[in-house]
Amino acid sequence: MKIGEKIKTLRIKNGLTQEELAARCELSKGFISQLERDLTSPSIATLVDILESLGTNINDFFNEKIEEKIVFSKEDVFVKENPDSGNEIHWIVPNSQKNLMEPILIHLNGGGSSAQEEPHEGEEFGYVLCGTIYVHLGNKKYRVKKGESFYFKPTLTHYISNEGRTKAEVLWICTPPSF
Repeated sequence: MKIGEKIKTLRIKNGLTQEELAARCELSKGFISQLERDLTSPSIATLVDILESLGTNINDFFNEKIEEKIVFSKEDVFVKENPDSGNEIHWIVPNSQKNLMEPILIHLNGGGSSAQEEPHEGEEFGYVLCGTIYVHLGNKKYRVKKGESFYFKPTLTHYISNEGRTKAEVLWICTPPSF
């Protein structure tokens, strides 16, 4: 980590000159200049003073934020195929089980079904991209066609099935992650 570079960025963001920052911290402009070019290092006490003058603290200053990935490509997708049924689950957002919701793309062959899930906290949403499926909630069964969606609180045992002959594809999102 280049401390000087971060200090310079904060100084500029706060609209201060090196001279103004130096005055606020009772330091010389030359020291600030050397610090920003990583030619010298401040004591902890001096760094705390500089950071307070820049509206931050030592904890936030050294807390490196990992840039969140926003867009996911085909290369990011993990696919699991059930060899018995030929059904596939595509995890379209890697490591989404650590997030609040988990989206998957599920391909069900004719006669196929997802695994049966036990009741849990959260919510379930699905959008049928092609084919027709049935959503099974406890003892009830709901038909969902291409272009339609389903949404429910999973307070009962639940799963989806494809009782037709052609493949069905569903974008399925659940909270909390459980796939």
